[in-house]
Amino acid sequence: MHNRRVGRKSALAGWLHELDAQDIRDILALRKDAADTHPHSLRGLADELTAPASLKRAVDGLDRACRDVLDAVLRLGADASPDSVAETLRCNGKSSRAELRRALERLRAHALVWPAGDRLRAATGLRPAEGDPPRRITPPPRAPRRTGQHKGFADRAAIHPATSTVDGITRLVELCDNDVVTTRGGVGVRELRRIAGALRADETRTRLWLELAVEARLLAVADQDRRVLPTTRSDDWRGASPADRLAALAGAWPRMTWTPAKPRPALAEQSSEHGDTTRRGVLEQYAGLAEDEAFEHRHEVVAELVWARPAAHSPQATEAALVEAETIGLVALGALTALGRAVLTGDESRAAAGFVPPAADRAHLRPDLTAVAAGLPGRELSAALDLVADPAAGGWRFTGASVRRALDAGHTPDEVLARLAEVAEHGVPQTLERLVREVARRHGQVTVTAVACCVRADDPNLVGEIVRHRSLAALDLHRLGPTVLASARPADETLALLRAAGYAPAAAGPDGSPVVERVPRRRVEPAGRKIGSWRPWRAPLTDQELNRLALALVERERPRPKLVPPRAESRRMGAVRLLRDQSLVLRDTEVVLLAEALVTGTSVEIDVACGPRATSRHVITPVDHAAGNLTAKDETGESHEFPVGHIRSVRQPRTPVTPPARIR
Repeated sequence: MHNRRVGRKSALAGWLHELDAQDIRDILALRKDAADTHPHSLRGLADELTAPASLKRAVDGLDRACRDVLDAVLRLGADASPDSVAETLRCNGKSSRAELRRALERLRAHALVWPAGDRLRAATGLRPAEGDPPRRITPPPRAPRRTGQHKGFADRAAIHPATSTVDGITRLVELCDNDVVTTRGGVGVRELRRIAGALRADETRTRLWLELAVEARLLAVADQDRRVLPTTRSDDWRGASPADRLAALAGAWPRMTWTPAKPRPALAEQSSEHGDTTRRGVLEQYAGLAEDEAFEHRHEVVAELVWARPAAHSPQATEAALVEAETIGLVALGALTALGRAVLTGDESRAAAGFVPPAADRAHLRPDLTAVAAGLPGRELSAALDLVADPAAGGWRFTGASVRRALDAGHTPDEVLARLAEVAEHGVPQTLERLVREVARRHGQVTVTAVACCVRADDPNLVGEIVRHRSLAALDLHRLGPTVLASARPADETLALLRAAGYAPAAAGPDGSPVVERVPRRRVEPAGRKIGSWRPWRAPLTDQELNRLALALVERERPRPKLVPPRAESRRMGAVRLLRDQSLVLRDTEVVLLAEALVTGTSVEIDVACGPRATSRHVITPVDHAAGNLTAKDETGESHEFPVGHIRSVRQPRTPVTPPARIR
């Protein structure tokens, strides 16, 4: 098997040797991951082209017809030829023959299949697809039909879904801040339905909001209790303008790697999915339209994507990705919006302002105890209404429980009404004011003091009612006086059970003064951002760089005449190599000077180490060099030996020295 693999690699390298620089350049342009490694030879290029990751990336980029032909070639093996492939795939008609020729040319351009005489060879490492072999070549579907459309129509149609997404995710982040949303291997169907009910949305949209909030780093799962919580970035996001909030969400959408429409719990861990490629492929398909064009039928767009990139696009996933793009405002009325085009270029911040209204700082408080805002609420408006009202479809709803929540936080009824008046567009209706006053009148009739612990009330009859209440049996209440009860549970548990029973207790200190309850707000660090499969690790090579690399690869393989250096030059080069290996302190210029003196018999001046921190200077004429020692004659003609490793410097002699006569 090993010899077979080596042989097939050699076959690819041999075929590459037959190509010219333009052909090599075309292969490098299609197989950019192999080009990024800057191979130094065509054999090295063949190794990069047959690497498993590179092969998978190349096959994933093929259309359905090319994959059919490739599968047929791999199944035929050594018998593969254009005629045998045509017979296997029943290419009898003119159109099917033309499609076969196009597919073979495409496979050749990717260096996956190439001609070898009258046969076809395939790159090593490729395997036939699982399942039944293709019976015919899959023809391309009908090109999606286009129609004219005013370029502003799509943008205007996308305003409502984009605004709804920003509002929904804002309310989702607030829900996770105030409620407990847990995940065990993902948010299951039951929990997802509960969240969808609280947000007044369907499950599909809630799942998208949840995944998108995590991808935008607004929500994250706490490690200790697996609770979904707002991140440290969420407060700034909620306080930002609606346009900035939409830009963050739109930019995060193409990065989501989970496959659309795939059955799985929300926020479940996934690996090796192509969701980001699917989503970006949808945007790129619509980006091919002119600004005054639109696709007539969605199913034609999906069919073309499924045929063109079957590895990343399935009918269900592509349809779901298109629905997601419409939900965020990237696609509308069969065309790509200005926001969708900006996402492809990474400039969504500038385009988002036209897709959401400005933040509203006033709300209409209705007599039916609801509130609505003309647009997305700003931070101050949200804070005021969230304090005393619950989120509802299209706005907020005031209830006795929501008003009591504000009073529990230490606000007086006058403060609550004053804050509502600041954000009310037409004033506070009488029905709402009566609700606040009524809840305030009953609030605090019962107080809980943490003296392990006492329940007090001004009305003895109310105290007797509490003692007899069946749902409060767990508190084991006992009378300490006409208006005082002793509880067996701590103050926080006693407060919770009394409120669950329908009472409106307030926390109090030992002296009876009210205690303001502060609910701690947890924040977690956002998860690290993953690099999607469509994002390159480095900038791709430019056309000029590809041309230079292809030309260099071809030039290196051309046979060149051997240049035999002269004998003296060969001796000089050998001496330089030996002296450089034996000396760790001499500079290259000094090594070359010493080698030149050895070859030509000229004199040099050297410093030789003769003890700790001591050197002696000699003017010598090198005679021989062996075993790491340099044999030389001094100015008097006397012979000496110097270890090369002890020579500290070499330079030209200060005065010309006549070299001693060589003894022949």
